[in-house]
Amino acid sequence: MKIAFFSTQPYDKEYFKRYNQQHQITFFEAQLNEQTVNLAKGNDAICAFVNDRLNAEVIKALAETGVKIIAQRCAGFNNVDVGAARENNIAVVRVPAYSPHAVAEHALALIMTLNRKTHKAYNRVREGNFSLDRLTGFDLYGKTVGVIGTGKIGQCFAHIMLGLGCKVLAFDIIANKDLEAAGVAYLPLMDILQQSNIISLHCPLTEQTKHLINSTTLDMMKDGTMLINTSRGALIDTRDAIEALKRGRLGYLGIDVYEQEEKLFFHDLSENIIEDDIIMRLLSFPNVLITSHQGFLTDEALTQIALVTLQNLSDFEQGKKLQNAV
Repeated sequence: MKIAFFSTQPYDKEYFKRYNQQHQITFFEAQLNEQTVNLAKGNDAICAFVNDRLNAEVIKALAETGVKIIAQRCAGFNNVDVGAARENNIAVVRVPAYSPHAVAEHALALIMTLNRKTHKAYNRVREGNFSLDRLTGFDLYGKTVGVIGTGKIGQCFAHIMLGLGCKVLAFDIIANKDLEAAGVAYLPLMDILQQSNIISLHCPLTEQTKHLINSTTLDMMKDGTMLINTSRGALIDTRDAIEALKRGRLGYLGIDVYEQEEKLFFHDLSENIIEDDIIMRLLSFPNVLITSHQGFLTDEALTQIALVTLQNLSDFEQGKKLQNAV
């Protein structure tokens, strides 16, 4: 099968070349959108990532070029117009679970870094500054942690925080009995927002969850709450989060995703003027930590992403049932 691979990063080439045995892959660094969709011409499939734009116009153009399947090399598919894909007889597959531990552990890394200020300590010591002034953190032990969304990643994260001696509260449509047995208490969202010292988002982006964190829900939180997002950027209304940071409602913000990340993340913009005023405002806060969607970036996760994506494409080519169809 001929595959046009979009938004290619060096690690994509490394892992897909390592495990690909039968498909013909053409790697493109370009993001898939209305202007680049013509690159898919002559291919049977496309492989896309979180910030590729697969709206109705792009999907129609893909169908006209002969593409029969869209393979998302990630769990999320909110960037794909699934209805348009069905109308154009294009299958959509994804990687539902590559390494939930990778993202859950990255959420912990954001928490620990924000709390103990290790990033600031590292920079100080490199400059010969061994002062401990303004590096005070707090014990995670005994703190109340709210987990919004308890799918595979949320479950892993909840277990990590239980292991650190935290009281873990959770919100989801359906309570997970195994988590409850481990000591996690499921409560209404409002109660979790009001009681938690740390809130971590692990839910998909849907019409119901878009801007789940907004001025109203932020006002329900304690002053000084730590908010972590390793799921999808649009779960947070960033402008409202900035206002909450300015008045101390949010004491810390750690994000690995950003609502307008499409033109920023995965690119080296160190020599460019960044025109996104919102992210530049976020970067001005000393209690904000931003990483560029690297939560998935572990050897184990990249291996699973490559293996499952390639298997999804092989199953389609061989007419087998698609286990990971959207």
